[in-house]
Amino acid sequence: AYCALSCLNTCHCFHGKFGSCATENYSIILLVRGGNLSGTHSYQSLVHSTFGQIGYLIVSALQFLYPFITMISYNIITGDTLTKVFMRIQGVGPGNILTERHFVILMSTLLFTLPLSLYRDIAKLGKVSLLSMLLTLAILITVVVRAATLGPQIPASDDAWVFTRWNAIRAVAVMSFAFICHHNSFMIYGSLQEPTLSSWSLVTHVSVGSAVLVSAVFAAAGYATFTDYTQGEVFENYYRNDNLATFGRFCYGVSMITTFPLECFVTREVISNVFFKGELSNTSHVIITLVIISAATAISLSYDCLGIVLELNGVLSAIPLMFIFPSACFLKLSDGRWFRGENLISSIILVAGVCVMINFTIFPQNTRVCRVYDNSWNNALNLRGEITTGQVQHTKGTHPLF
Repeated sequence: AYCALSCLNTCHCFHGKFGSCATENYSIILLVRGGNLSGTHSYQSLVHSTFGQIGYLIVSALQFLYPFITMISYNIITGDTLTKVFMRIQGVGPGNILTERHFVILMSTLLFTLPLSLYRDIAKLGKVSLLSMLLTLAILITVVVRAATLGPQIPASDDAWVFTRWNAIRAVAVMSFAFICHHNSFMIYGSLQEPTLSSWSLVTHVSVGSAVLVSAVFAAAGYATFTDYTQGEVFENYYRNDNLATFGRFCYGVSMITTFPLECFVTREVISNVFFKGELSNTSHVIITLVIISAATAISLSYDCLGIVLELNGVLSAIPLMFIFPSACFLKLSDGRWFRGENLISSIILVAGVCVMINFTIFPQNTRVCRVYDNSWNNALNLRGEITTGQVQHTKGTHPLF
């Protein structure tokens, strides 16, 4: 559910999706294989056993940074999405406190994400995760239905169906953000009834396969509807008075709230391992949780451009955790040459990760996935003179379908 929901923000980054997922699938298994070879049971301890204290500190910083920035992005999405839902309530208009993203973020934090994050046992979030998966299905249905009903009314943009472009590799950073789950893989591996490599491989194949299938449908349906006019967050494309889209926005916002605590668990565990040797008293548990959530909330209240958050988190945290460290650890622990036998794939993944990071430093950042308050496809088509009164009436903010 987490992977699919993250990809809802990046439906324009369809290129590279399957390659990123195949790489993730292999590197997750690689990570646990490295743990078995070294006799370790966490990502941090694996890196510590292979690269010493410096490697341990670097991966600890990355493991904290990735879920922490993810928590910020979830808050941004919650604030931007649920405010539009509340606007559909009769009597709630511009200026109402329910339409203020700061208020929505604060209330969702105090009422939901903070209480859920205070749990010590991740297994207690099982029902919450199930709810998130059901909401993902509802969002998927919403986007697919609108692709069938709204898509034919919007003329395609120029070069809308060009399969790939020179800068397609930049999508890898955002895709890495969307699909990485390495930072909590050992936690999930340890929770299996039979924590064996074969059972872990099965869980990984099913989880990643279902996530890429759902996210591919999201990406295809979202892009097919609006083509190159698609905003980074797909629900920004629909009218605010579209009831079906409003339902989808509600499910999307709630999904972010229910996924938030999983990331808080990881950040807290990293702090616990680095500073408290893995043991937190009840008081320390509460204090650290409050500090983490307060910091994430404060940043999300003052920063609202989701695009930079996704891309920076992908290239600075996700790519090293997903491409570089699992491959490097396995290559150092395994016998044989790097470019022979089963080590060949690990070597390719390692080189690919380094290349993507270098590419990001050479080309300017993509800030497309920022908050928008209009329908860019309407504006573009108005300028091209392709909207008629019988199609879309942008000035009135209505559509014959709604």
